[in-house]
Amino acid sequence: MTKVSRSARHFDGETLVIASHNQGKVREITALLAPFRVDAISSGALGLPEPEETGTTFIANAELKARAAAIGARLPALSDDSGLVVPALDGAPGLYSARWAGPAKDFNLAMARVERELRARGLAPSGQKAHFVCALSLAWPDGHCESFEGIIQGGLVFPPRGDQGFGYDPIFIAEDHAITFGEMHPDAKHAISHRARAFALLIEACFDGKP
Repeated sequence: MTKVSRSARHFDGETLVIASHNQGKVREITALLAPFRVDAISSGALGLPEPEETGTTFIANAELKARAAAIGARLPALSDDSGLVVPALDGAPGLYSARWAGPAKDFNLAMARVERELRARGLAPSGQKAHFVCALSLAWPDGHCESFEGIIQGGLVFPPRGDQGFGYDPIFIAEDHAITFGEMHPDAKHAISHRARAFALLIEACFDGKP
């Protein structure tokens, strides 16, 4: 895990915008925020547009989205930029994880593409190393932003397994586990995921680590 901002601003508000139109991410982040008595509302519910993700890192994209939502809503906003990194595919899908799912956000297509790209390189898809990255950025309407990153190592399995979670969860098995994120109960995933690891750093820095 990497803490990016070392002199963090403290969050002392009551309402926090979740800068995402991805309902899976909104659910996970809202669940993580629940113990902290924060009134969370998504940017989608507020009708805020999704900015174009032009950053070259997960953190850059997270900050871009958080700032856009904070300025648009005039409230602090929390954004997530995350993705699946497969070293055998030179890091793909990486920053383009959501784009591999196409305009309809069909992650069955995205997972099939991961398998197809690996086979095209003459590689067995199952057992390939992979990791998830999550960058979380908390922004204020004045543009100030605090950013944190979490990573979880693991590997791939095909065909996809499980209907829990979202995105690439059905093909990812976390290190030292035997089931995919797609098969894992949400509470169990929240305890170990890349998002949970980034969130722990955020809470320590910006919420004093206490609910």
